[in-house]
Amino acid sequence: MDTKFKGNKPSRRGFLTGALAAGAGAVGATVAKAQAAPDPAIVEQQPWRTFLGDGVDAFPYGTPSEHESHVIRRSVEWLTADPISSVNFTPLHELDGIITPNGLCFERHHGGIAEVDPSMHRIMINGLVDKPMVFTMDDLKRYPRENHVYFLECAANSGMEWAGAQLNGVQFTHGMIHNVMYTGVPLRLLLEEAGVQTNGKWIMVEGADAAGMNRSIPIEKALDDVLVAFKMNGEALRPEQGYPVRLVVPGWEGNMWIKWLRRIEVGDQPWHAREETSKYTDLFENGQARRFTWEMDAKSVITSPSPQAPITHGKGWTVVTGVAWSGRGTIPRVDVTIDGGKNWHQARMSGPSMTKSMHRFYFEFEWDGTPLLLQSRAHDSTGYVQPTKNELRAIRGENSIYHNNGIQTWYVNEQGIAENVEIS
Repeated sequence: MDTKFKGNKPSRRGFLTGALAAGAGAVGATVAKAQAAPDPAIVEQQPWRTFLGDGVDAFPYGTPSEHESHVIRRSVEWLTADPISSVNFTPLHELDGIITPNGLCFERHHGGIAEVDPSMHRIMINGLVDKPMVFTMDDLKRYPRENHVYFLECAANSGMEWAGAQLNGVQFTHGMIHNVMYTGVPLRLLLEEAGVQTNGKWIMVEGADAAGMNRSIPIEKALDDVLVAFKMNGEALRPEQGYPVRLVVPGWEGNMWIKWLRRIEVGDQPWHAREETSKYTDLFENGQARRFTWEMDAKSVITSPSPQAPITHGKGWTVVTGVAWSGRGTIPRVDVTIDGGKNWHQARMSGPSMTKSMHRFYFEFEWDGTPLLLQSRAHDSTGYVQPTKNELRAIRGENSIYHNNGIQTWYVNEQGIAENVEIS
């Protein structure tokens, strides 16, 4: 929905001037409500207490409660021409913490989901190596493995917002991302065994799907922190996430994280350079383009309140929460404003802080029913500060659809309903 907020700025009456400093006891005192009459939910016996339920062994693979059946990935029908080459967005507004459940993880595919038999799957390393090699899945699992929590973000995440507020939901503006624990073998161990020759400067990684997706990666990155992963959040990769094995390229744009990995070729230059330049560069207004912009810049978004997660409790104690991430390190600080940037408050960071991973933040305040303009601003461990959309546009124009890490604004009205807007 295209919307501009151009009316009077919301009043700052009742806004707190800093992050919550009170303890849990104060929170309880603020939120608790006196009961004018007995609450049926307390004094009456509820149906679920009157009969025995199914045993857990009736559902050998656990599933969420039926009351959470609305928490699903969603696509945008008009975004891609065919469902065999489409995008499924993570419902960020329904999540908390930093880990994305496997069944809700964002995914992008170009030729449908490849159903691969792991016993027949092979990974080949060839090209400028001393010893071309072929690995079975059993071979791969004999190497030392590591566990890391990383975010995967599509370069086009928030891309439709370059020209203004477009989609009315954080799932659709920012949902091309997930954050999971990957288990796998460092790629450098496999490359070292194959013996990369001195003129090997790039690798080309290729998938086993019908699209034959392939991308070029500099050898320095390949020997640094890239994983050949076969598990996520402790269980085998889902088919749509590249089962039985995928590449994990921490902090870099998601199109390089090749799924159904089948081949790694070492060469002295990038493959398909012309195609990569046309597809994954950032186009400036003057027609020039930034090339090889693989790293994902620091970014954040408030997930609640947001258009898909309105304020439903009315006035009073309100929790603002969201996530922040950076492809260059950690997020030591996030600022939150509830009045469109007039006053910024340092948010409360909660949970583990890991490099190239999501970070969860909170800001609690007493809402008096005044309209809000909610924004968040991430600071990463390199000192980089998330820019506004207008600051990005001043440098890069509006022709690009990639690497939009501008500050997102939600307008919340007196009824608690939120909308995607931009402040002019």
